[in-house]
Amino acid sequence: MSSSRSIEIIPRRNTDRAHSDHGWLKTFHTFSFANYHDPKNESFGSLRVLNEDRVAPRTGFGTHSHQEYEIFSYVISGALEHQDSMGNTEILSRGAVQMTSTGTGISHSEKAHGSEEVHFCQIWASPRPGEGKGKPAYFTRHFTDQDKRNQFRLIVAPSNSSEVSTEREAEGPAPIRSQLRAYASLIDPGVSLVHAFHPSRNAEGRKAYIHVVQKSGYNPGNAKGVRLRVGAQIEGPIIELREGDGSYMFVGKDAELKVENAGEDAVEFLLFDME
Repeated sequence: MSSSRSIEIIPRRNTDRAHSDHGWLKTFHTFSFANYHDPKNESFGSLRVLNEDRVAPRTGFGTHSHQEYEIFSYVISGALEHQDSMGNTEILSRGAVQMTSTGTGISHSEKAHGSEEVHFCQIWASPRPGEGKGKPAYFTRHFTDQDKRNQFRLIVAPSNSSEVSTEREAEGPAPIRSQLRAYASLIDPGVSLVHAFHPSRNAEGRKAYIHVVQKSGYNPGNAKGVRLRVGAQIEGPIIELREGDGSYMFVGKDAELKVENAGEDAVEFLLFDME
């Protein structure tokens, strides 16, 4: 990076993601997952999994187990039916965030509820050192389109910060046992936004990842649809992303991120801010 206010941006295009069509499940993997193994894209900071899934009506992931990861889902469309070994049962619709600290171990199932496909992002993060074997916990949060419109809306924040409530259901971001913040945004055409990253304890700055949601349908080919330009505030947007595209970002300690919608339709994206 040329200065502490710069951001090194490395695109990861839609065609770079692994993808599979299993009939009942159409999925993309940004990082190594299941049968997809890419040593160059195992994880980034504490971000370990970023899958964009479409599950056919009345099908889904049967009961299975996890431990020692922070796992959350962001529902884009349809309804996601959740059940787990802690006794939680619910149906989550667009804008919902479901957070599970798997800790010593949980079992759960995730299925499409009703007659429509459910489209959601499934995200895993590594816990803070020493917190991987805590008591399992489950949280839900709900964010409307208006909550996210033309702003960076914080949807997940570290459980040891003052930004969160540890109630099962509450206002504000869901708590995560990881040094990761996740933001969701729905930005209108012609609008630009600036994001100030959370102060870092690391003199080298922060890592961040941005992902543009693929809303127009499952497309494993070249990205199309919306146009989101991203870059450091000091330099202006220099990289253009479209549906399914993402970017690794190495953030200078004084840098701010600028994004602008250069297309004709609203852009929905997620930003992960990590130490």
